[in-house]
Amino acid sequence: MDHLQALQAYVRVVDLGSFSKAAAEVGLGQPAITKAIAQLEARLGSRLLHRTTRGVSVTEVGALYYERGREILHQVEEAQNQVAAMRHELHGAIRISTSVAFGRRVLAPLVIQFLKQHPGLQIDLSFEDRYINLLEQGIDVAIRMGRLADSSLGSRYLGLNPWAVVASPSYLQSRGTPLVPTALQQHSALIYSTVQGDARWQFTGPKGEEQAVTVQGPLKSNNLAALLMAAREDMGIAALPRYVAHGSIRAGLVREILADWRMPSQEVHAVYPSPRLLPTKVGLLLSWLQSQFQDTWWTRP
Repeated sequence: MDHLQALQAYVRVVDLGSFSKAAAEVGLGQPAITKAIAQLEARLGSRLLHRTTRGVSVTEVGALYYERGREILHQVEEAQNQVAAMRHELHGAIRISTSVAFGRRVLAPLVIQFLKQHPGLQIDLSFEDRYINLLEQGIDVAIRMGRLADSSLGSRYLGLNPWAVVASPSYLQSRGTPLVPTALQQHSALIYSTVQGDARWQFTGPKGEEQAVTVQGPLKSNNLAALLMAAREDMGIAALPRYVAHGSIRAGLVREILADWRMPSQEVHAVYPSPRLLPTKVGLLLSWLQSQFQDTWWTRP
C-alpha cells in the first residue's frame, strides 16, 4: 500500500472510529489497514491512534495529521476532477443520502440522467428518513427538506417543494368540498406526522391572510405513499407534496381542493461535510440539480 492509500485508510478509520469498518469500506482486510497505519506511525515517529476494546480515538498528533490529511486528499481529488472537467469528464464516486419518498420519486431519476451524462462516475444513493452524520457515513452530499439548522456543514439551496391538499372525487361527493381551511375541521384528515405541523395545518390565503387549522382523522403516518393511497381509497383529505400528488391529480384519482390557499413550501437544500472543501464533481452535480428544480419541476414525468 503506497503512502497516499495509507493516508486514505487512516482518514476513514478516524471517520468511522473502527479498523474493521474502514477495511470493509475500502475493500481491504483489517490486517492490511492495521499494517498501513503502523507504517505511517513508524514513518512519523509518533502514535496517531489510541486503540481500545471499544474502538479507536486520535491522539493530539493524530488529530492534526487527520485534518491535514483530509485537505491533502481533497486537493488530490480536486486536481484530478478539474483536469477531467476540462475534458467534460468526471470520475470517481459520489455518495448521496436522501429521504425515501423524495429519493424514489424525484432524485433517483435525476441521478440516472446525470450518470448518463457522466459515465465515469459511480454514485451510491441511499434512502433514509432520518438525519445522518455525513462524516461518519462517508456521505458527500445529503438532500434535505425544510429550513436548515445552523451547523458547520456546507449547504446549497436547490429549490422549493410545494404542497397541495387533495381528496378523492368520491369522498368529496359524499362529504362535500371544503371552500375555506376552517371547513377542514368537519372532515376526516390524513395526517403526515413529520412536517407541516402534524395535525395543525397552516394556510396563506389569496389576500395574504393566514389561517391555522387543527385537523383530525382516521390515519396518521410518516409515509407519504400510504397517505396518498388512503386518499385515493376515499378515506379523507390529505396534505401532500406536489411531487407525490401530481400523478394522481392528473389521472383524476384525487382532486386538488383549496387551490387558492397555499400551505408552506419546503426549501430543498443540499448539505455537504465542509463549506470550504467541495469537490468539483459534487459542485457540478449540485449546479445541475439546481437547474432541474425550476418552475413546476414536479410536473415532469
